[in-house]
Amino acid sequence: MTHDLPARRFPAEWEPQAAILLAWPHADTDWAERLGEVEETYIALVGAIARFRPVLLCVADDDVEAYARARLSSSRIDMAQVRFLTVPYDDTWLRDSGPITLREGDGFRLLDFRFTGWGGKFAAERDDALVSRLDEMGVFARSERIAIDFALEGGAIETDGAGTLLTTWKCLHERHPGLDRSVLEAQLAGWLAQERVLWLEHGYLEGDDTDAHIDTLARFAAPDAIVFQACDDPGDAAHYAELRAMADELAALRTADGAPYRLFPLPWPRPIHDGERRLAASYANFLIVDGAVLMPGYGDPADAAARDVVAQAFPDREVVQIDCRPLIWQNGSLHCLTMQLPRGVLG
Repeated sequence: MTHDLPARRFPAEWEPQAAILLAWPHADTDWAERLGEVEETYIALVGAIARFRPVLLCVADDDVEAYARARLSSSRIDMAQVRFLTVPYDDTWLRDSGPITLREGDGFRLLDFRFTGWGGKFAAERDDALVSRLDEMGVFARSERIAIDFALEGGAIETDGAGTLLTTWKCLHERHPGLDRSVLEAQLAGWLAQERVLWLEHGYLEGDDTDAHIDTLARFAAPDAIVFQACDDPGDAAHYAELRAMADELAALRTADGAPYRLFPLPWPRPIHDGERRLAASYANFLIVDGAVLMPGYGDPADAAARDVVAQAFPDREVVQIDCRPLIWQNGSLHCLTMQLPRGVLG
């Protein structure tokens, strides 16, 4: 499938960046019950990002900004790397409510898809308005915001920067049950300037409420390489067969040149529970920044092996592991909180 859009391109996550966009958790978000724990993870995350790239940190009001500034400053983070943006939001999963940015000639196209709280599961009116509010504030330079009346989250799509999109059928079908695959493929390829769409039929994490976002399952590390979450525990009835089937699908995929992908399977962490509820712990939910990969750790013996796999997939980048156990209580991890902005989009 070819689209005549030579000047428009969806950059891969590993391409040069201007900043990383996040939103600080506060008492009016779903983090309220365990705010202290998640703040510690945020401090570690902001500090790690700030070593490599500027941070754009959304805050709900002046009081939240003052508090966040004090917490970060006391942790010896370089505050010259942190810019605060006062904007309302429902929750802090900016991978899904933030802009999907395409390069277009010498400028940028900010794709503002509908954010519906993962198919109406949660209230999301303020999150759905986030991109338009940031645009009205003049955050972005040389850019045009394009509102698209179609539910799509950033965590549901992966691009290699060269015209290939990777996604899961389950998620897109859940959001748009009335559309068949050919229609969805044509729409995604057109909006996102892709030459082809690769679909995964399998892939599942218990505790995931995104309907199988690709960024918890399989990630491009290069145009010819995919890092994915594997399961090597036959006793894990919920995941073993499903993730083995996903691994087989990935092995059958081919690059645009017809070659098999280089595959990097991630080890499987032990189950983590919150009471009776199993939490969705995936090592695939990492963030690529200029010079580094920031990845989840879960206080598990497999953490070190997972770090080694990511280091093999990204041999020219430092790998920084961050304890993400507080994050998965709310069914997401490190990548879900963040959205990269390509270099140049901030002026």
